[in-house]
Amino acid sequence: MPQNSWFKVHEAGRSSFYVAARQQTWWLLFLYLVAGMASASAQTGSSAPTAEAITARMAQARAENRARLRPYIVTRNYRLFGKEGSKAKSEVIADVTFVPPNSKKYTIQETNGSGLGQMIVRRMLANEAEVTKDYVSTDLSTDNYDFRFIREADVSGQRCYVLELLPRRKEKHLLHGDIWVDADTYLLRRFEGETAKTPSWWVRDVSVTFVYGEVGGMWLQIASEAVANVRILGRSTMVSRDVNYQFRELAAAGSSVQTSCLRRMPEGPLRHHEIPGASK
Repeated sequence: MPQNSWFKVHEAGRSSFYVAARQQTWWLLFLYLVAGMASASAQTGSSAPTAEAITARMAQARAENRARLRPYIVTRNYRLFGKEGSKAKSEVIADVTFVPPNSKKYTIQETNGSGLGQMIVRRMLANEAEVTKDYVSTDLSTDNYDFRFIREADVSGQRCYVLELLPRRKEKHLLHGDIWVDADTYLLRRFEGETAKTPSWWVRDVSVTFVYGEVGGMWLQIASEAVANVRILGRSTMVSRDVNYQFRELAAAGSSVQTSCLRRMPEGPLRHHEIPGASK
């Protein structure tokens, strides 16, 4: 082969090599950029914080809410249903007086139907007052619970983080189940589960639902449902709903007392499907 021809072939081969090398470099750079963008997109899309971060924000939100608590009297409606579930066997109206930070007292205002309903309500309210006195031992804190992130879900159109609540001790005042935590305020919107320990020999297979909401600038439990198998009675359901709040505060100009009232509109029986649901 003539020298000039060999030189041209050699130059052409070297040029092709450089072109191929440049193309490979561009492809590697392209893949690197795509991978980086995908990684960034995955991190952005995975906006849910860790269980530890959520519980830390929950603790802060609860502390701020406790600072906003003020005295109130809530009128609460309780209805007891039997296993047929079509008509309440008993209805009880009770007033519960709360004085921060840890005092709750109650009075039964009215009872209709079976006297068993009043007996159960009295026990429930006595237990509520007991828990309020020592709220630290039942608080949703890392001292009492472990938390496991499950998923994100909506409650009444509000994005929430769903965490599994795992009690550190087997006590009747602690709970095991799922909590729905508001993704904006980090306040509790809902709980579904069971007691960590069966309350008594008479009751088993207890499941409870608590619903929370804003009342006069405070975040409180506003409705509940407890379902259990009760010896002799069988399957029973107790549904409670807050229907009216009264707030008593000192007037700014003196020591007189101002009373304001916030009424929650009465509804029909608050059966399980009527408690504001959470998307599964």
